[in-house]
Amino acid sequence: MDVTEQRQARVALEKAYEEIGQLKDQLYQENLALARERDHLHLLLEVNNVVVSTLDLHELLGAISTCLRRVIPHDYASLVLYEPESQQLRLHALDFVAGKGLMQEGIPVPVEGTPPGLAFRSRQPVLIDQFNFQQFPSELTRELMAAGLKSGCCLPLISPGRVSGVLNVASLRENAFTAADVELLGQVANQMGIAIENTLSLYQIVELHNKLADEKLYLQEAYAEISKLKDQLYKENLALREEIDQASMFEEIVGSSPALQRVLSHVAKVAPTDSTVLITGETGTGKELIARAIHKRSQRSERAFVKVNCAALPSSLIASELFGHEKGAFTGALQRRLGRFELAEGGSIFLDEIGELPPETQIALLRVLQEREFERVGGGQPIASDVRVIAATNRDLKAAVAAGTFRADLFYRLNVFPVEMPPLRDRREDIPLLVEYFIGRYASQAGKKIRHIQKRTLELFQSYLWPGNLRELQNVIERSVILCEDETLSVDESWLSKESDQSQPVARPLPEKLLEQEKEMIESALAASKGRVAGRSGAAAKVGMPPSTLEARIKALKIDKKQFNSG
Repeated sequence: MDVTEQRQARVALEKAYEEIGQLKDQLYQENLALARERDHLHLLLEVNNVVVSTLDLHELLGAISTCLRRVIPHDYASLVLYEPESQQLRLHALDFVAGKGLMQEGIPVPVEGTPPGLAFRSRQPVLIDQFNFQQFPSELTRELMAAGLKSGCCLPLISPGRVSGVLNVASLRENAFTAADVELLGQVANQMGIAIENTLSLYQIVELHNKLADEKLYLQEAYAEISKLKDQLYKENLALREEIDQASMFEEIVGSSPALQRVLSHVAKVAPTDSTVLITGETGTGKELIARAIHKRSQRSERAFVKVNCAALPSSLIASELFGHEKGAFTGALQRRLGRFELAEGGSIFLDEIGELPPETQIALLRVLQEREFERVGGGQPIASDVRVIAATNRDLKAAVAAGTFRADLFYRLNVFPVEMPPLRDRREDIPLLVEYFIGRYASQAGKKIRHIQKRTLELFQSYLWPGNLRELQNVIERSVILCEDETLSVDESWLSKESDQSQPVARPLPEKLLEQEKEMIESALAASKGRVAGRSGAAAKVGMPPSTLEARIKALKIDKKQFNSG
């Protein structure tokens, strides 16, 4: 081979090597492109898997940001969503460890003057090679630059019919994102847009469901409250009717005796308070009347006054009557029942014959007085109680405490303000007024006109000791009015002897305590009158007896008048 041929062969070989190198570079670039396309497809597949498996926005952004970093390196990612109610963008999810604490989730993102706002309004990707405050004059731009971010890309999240938000990625380097990156990020944003729309729809459905559940619960509670108030109103109406229809009790406090005035003075002082009151006195002295007077003169007068006769209720039912019971609490409890304390809520409850309460109910009542709460029978939920307690008894509770039949702590709780009702024999000055009142009442009911009362009858009334007190006087007057045939009222003396189980009104046997009280009263009157019986300033006028009757009582009680004579 000559020199020329050798030269030509060398040139051809070099050209072949050059072509092989070019083909090798071309193949390398094609392999790179295929690898990038493979990575992109793999990324899109990962994003799709995340999209279909994640409903939480924070988890969605975190998972997609992790996938993106393997293909498109970045330092910051955030999700900004549009709120139709406020017509503004808000930062809902953030993935930026380096800037932790700089920006907080939940802050508003202005639609004007920010890269996310521009992407949202234009529906086009926004590529920022270098953040510039002059181009985007907003506090968000200032915070991004302060965090060291140099470049970024904002992709609108487009779902059918609207833009739901913006996906933002940024880097601590300038010019970190290429046009190819923007195209890939746009595909990721499209997938995220559909997922976020579905997530938001689900949130709305869950929120609506919760709202409906809350409204249903509210309606159920409102219905229960209305039913409770309706039941309470019905019971209060019954209690008010019972109060109005009290035929056995007179409606007004009649009398001006010192004994009665002392009681009324106490009523005037205690009524405006919320203190517990214990009214003591013999049967028929008007304890319920005083209890009603206390209620009517209190701040609770517009609410119910509920009366409970503790002695009239079986011990097995008194707790249910006072505190109510739940459905199924005992045999026959077919539905929940409100007790007297609930019916008296805001008002007053009058516990008559309090000394008859069984021990277990005494404990429950003590809890009401101490803690202002109770539980229904068969229930475990404490019920607050705002009720004023007024109790009454004809028993000696101190003796009952000593005997162990009444709790000492309950007695002291009840005995905050004691009021003792005097028996009728200690307020004889009131008898003429009471007789006049009862005659007027029952004559009106019977359609009769009674203008006078027989003198002997009035003397009998004044001398009689009235063991049944006001109630006995009321019954005697009512019977007399029924039998009266003219305008003058009189009574059969045998009624009084039968009522008191005695042959002579002034000489009937009395309990020792009453005899002692009567003797003390007469001696006190004799001392004040200096032993004089008759006359305006005599002892008979002071005790409200005819002089002849008082002389008989002085003799029966073996009182020496001479010791009271003035020297």
